[in-house]
Amino acid sequence: MFSEVSYLEIGTKNAETSRSFFEQLFGWHFHPMGDDGEGWFQTPSVKAGLHANDPEPQFFIFFDVPDLMTAIIQVKELGGDADEPGPDEPNFGRFCACRDPQGVRFGLHQLPKG
Repeated sequence: MFSEVSYLEIGTKNAETSRSFFEQLFGWHFHPMGDDGEGWFQTPSVKAGLHANDPEPQFFIFFDVPDLMTAIIQVKELGGDADEPGPDEPNFGRFCACRDPQGVRFGLHQLPKG
């Protein structure tokens, strides 16, 4: 299966602090959503979500897959693990958090149809 990075998620303890940092450092435009300064940046090539209250601040990379359920089955067949997929989000699609056989975290992302 060939895949591109489709989405990044930035987990941070304080979204406002990280928002200001990445806006100034990279010039990314921020789109607020929800509470606690959360939302997403539009980078030149992908969206980068930002959420707060993450106990382990990190970048979380999502890979584009044409069929999320098929990709989840393949992750499990190869010895990895996958959470239950999230609901279909308008203008975003569906996603699922996964781990490889050694516990490396990554996500799968099926873009919206149409």
